[in-house]
Amino acid sequence: MPDIYDKIIELARRRGFVWPTSECYGSVAGFIDYGPLGAMMKRKIENIWRYFYVIQDGYYEIECPTIGEESIYLASGHVKGFADKMIQCPHCGEYHRADHVAEDNGIENAEIMSLEDLTAALRDLTCPACSETFDGAEVYYFNLMFQTTIGPGSQRKGYLRPETAQGIFTDFNRLLRFYRDKLPFGTVQIGKSYRNEISPRQGMIRLREFTQAEAEIFIHPDHKDHPAFSRYADREVPLLSIADQENKECRKEMSMKDGVASGIIANEYVAYYIAQTHDFMLTCGISPDKVRFRQHLPDERAHYATDCWDAEIFSERFGWVEMVGIADRTNYDLNAHAKQSGDPFTVFIQYDETKRIRETKVVANMGALGPKYRNRAKAVADALAVSSPSENGAEIELDGEKIVVPPEFYEVKEVETEINGEYVMPHVIEPSYGIDRILYAVLEHSFDEEMVDGETRNVLRFPPKVAPVQVAVLPLMARDGLDDIARSIKTKLQEEEILTEYDDSGAIGRRYRRQDEIGTPFAVTVDYDTKEDNAVTVRERDSMMQIRYDINKLPALLSDLIKGRKSFEEYL
Repeated sequence: MPDIYDKIIELARRRGFVWPTSECYGSVAGFIDYGPLGAMMKRKIENIWRYFYVIQDGYYEIECPTIGEESIYLASGHVKGFADKMIQCPHCGEYHRADHVAEDNGIENAEIMSLEDLTAALRDLTCPACSETFDGAEVYYFNLMFQTTIGPGSQRKGYLRPETAQGIFTDFNRLLRFYRDKLPFGTVQIGKSYRNEISPRQGMIRLREFTQAEAEIFIHPDHKDHPAFSRYADREVPLLSIADQENKECRKEMSMKDGVASGIIANEYVAYYIAQTHDFMLTCGISPDKVRFRQHLPDERAHYATDCWDAEIFSERFGWVEMVGIADRTNYDLNAHAKQSGDPFTVFIQYDETKRIRETKVVANMGALGPKYRNRAKAVADALAVSSPSENGAEIELDGEKIVVPPEFYEVKEVETEINGEYVMPHVIEPSYGIDRILYAVLEHSFDEEMVDGETRNVLRFPPKVAPVQVAVLPLMARDGLDDIARSIKTKLQEEEILTEYDDSGAIGRRYRRQDEIGTPFAVTVDYDTKEDNAVTVRERDSMMQIRYDINKLPALLSDLIKGRKSFEEYL
């Protein structure tokens, strides 16, 4: 019997949600096309994300190129370290991701095993493609970035970005000025990213081209209390902490204020975005009982991260799958780009009160230094300023040469200095969303089958905000003026920015079923009584309940239902 994944993919292809890309040429694994309904649904999910991060949190959105020059990814560490472990079957030549092969055969923690240990573990296992053993093959690293060249002659090396975040980091100094040189501030970006996956075999879960929605929130390293934490402080979220995983316990519902107070969650910023992500996922249609937030174990968390949580959903085909990563990345990214570029990537934080400090300064005697050191005099003076002189002089290093400068060439002074503030390199909180995975999760969690009048009824129970088509307008017959009334209603609803579909093909029951299958939450039927009472039948998808409603009040009714201001039950 087909599982839910097969049913969803069949429906998605047949009804225009998702198609194999370049299908006429055989298609390529790891790439998909979004059909008319899928593209619309994807935009709806992105706009819900924008509501949370742009409208609610006030973080402006930017858009950066999908190709970046090599220095960006040298700084970020992607050129050196963005790789998966790969093995090639010595018999059929097929490439496989080594840790996935190991885990499919019951070998735990394969992702963190060394190349040598993983090679030994796979030696007697069989290739998924040809069933011969991997004996004689070695595991090695394969960099996942797509490489390209910028301009003619291959003069400059570039890469398709593996994440959207780096563009925000490299724009930091511009963004700082935009936000008036004050912390905290955040910036978001939604766009394509690219990873040359070794063997993508999980449909929409693992793609080579995918859409990310990322926010980078820049905060003072010593102030990690979120200013709007009260919004989510009492929200209970299913957490699977490090301790829970080590003790093989289940997820536990916990409020965000308790998570921070107990030390399970590192700080209010991380907790806030865990809760906001939970809010977002339920708004999109993820089942509350099929979501959890799993804390990264110490051996899987990046060395620079203070804390990291994955929002995971349960899939009947794939088990627990990561949808969102939420991390406190400290100052790792800004520090890396500062070193690579030479730009400061810091914020000047002014003190509430001026501080006075006494310090020892080494002041060069330029009148004496000039004749002795000539064109090197300024460099010597600069080196003296940061030196620690002794009674016999100051030892400095200049162009790799150690020089002892006698005491008569400088003066050591005690000075009092006023300090108005300090330069701080911000820490970064990063919620990173995989939009394609979230869309698949919404499809799976919304899919339902039921028997109605002896027939199987397929339903996608999308929230109205996510449904690609929000209202279907159906004339009972495509004649006698009913079609004209229906088209007029469609126009009025479109004027209210309600995505509406007109359908007059086939029996009314069949049309309802077609709309149920693509997740349309409301259907408006125009019948012969409409010509007498100026009212229509409004049908709700999930309950299949119907009400009679005045045409003139219809746009306001449907707008309230779609935006969640009122429920259909209130009108029964």
